[in-house]
Amino acid sequence: MPQKKTPPIRTLDFGGPGPAFRAGLRLAFGVPATVLGASYVGFGAMVHQAGLELWHGVASVVTAWALPGQIALVDLYGDGASLLAIAIAVAVTNARLLPMAITLVPLMRSPGTPRWRYYLAAHFIAVTGWALAMRDCPALPAAQRLPYFAGVVLVLWCVSMLGASLGFFLVGGVPAYVTLGLVFLNPVYFMLVIAGDVRIPSRVIAALLGAVAGPLLYLATPDWSLLLTGLGAGSLAYALGRARPSWR
Repeated sequence: MPQKKTPPIRTLDFGGPGPAFRAGLRLAFGVPATVLGASYVGFGAMVHQAGLELWHGVASVVTAWALPGQIALVDLYGDGASLLAIAIAVAVTNARLLPMAITLVPLMRSPGTPRWRYYLAAHFIAVTGWALAMRDCPALPAAQRLPYFAGVVLVLWCVSMLGASLGFFLVGGVPAYVTLGLVFLNPVYFMLVIAGDVRIPSRVIAALLGAVAGPLLYLATPDWSLLLTGLGAGSLAYALGRARPSWR
């Protein structure tokens, strides 16, 4: 009986930390920066409509760079929520960053690298940079992973501030449904990055299940639909992958 062929292991090597950093810059300047920048244009418009100043939006990027948490902050502020309620909502929304940091930071470790660099890198872990790093870093030599990630997030961080500033000043010249709709570009792109390898059926199944279940659950329970969709679709896809190893 012929043995099943295993796909070759994907490898990358840019030749050193410096070239890896520049490769990260080049990657981020393409589609990732375009999508994230457009999303932050929508966020900048939300900042203006909530009655906040431009520096509030830019400062939120500098100190708490995670679009869902920033949206929660601005949305609740606009509704007149208390500071405690806003802090709790932002903390809960950004709680997902902890497991993201736990999975990525150990992957970037390299002998001889000062520990403070990992702490600094953890501050810049957000969905887009994390997804790209989790996709590419395992294929890189250990010494190139942190510089590569740094190149990616540096561009995305700067573009986020520029996009928020642009959206703040465009709010009166672009229809509201357009600027606010731009916010959803980033989660769509993130989904495509994660589920983009169609050779891994479990990822595709998770994305399809989420796309179908999300709107249906929103009709039943708007407050819990996102959590239930992610938990249900992800768990089912994981269970199918465990039952069928070839799907992982």
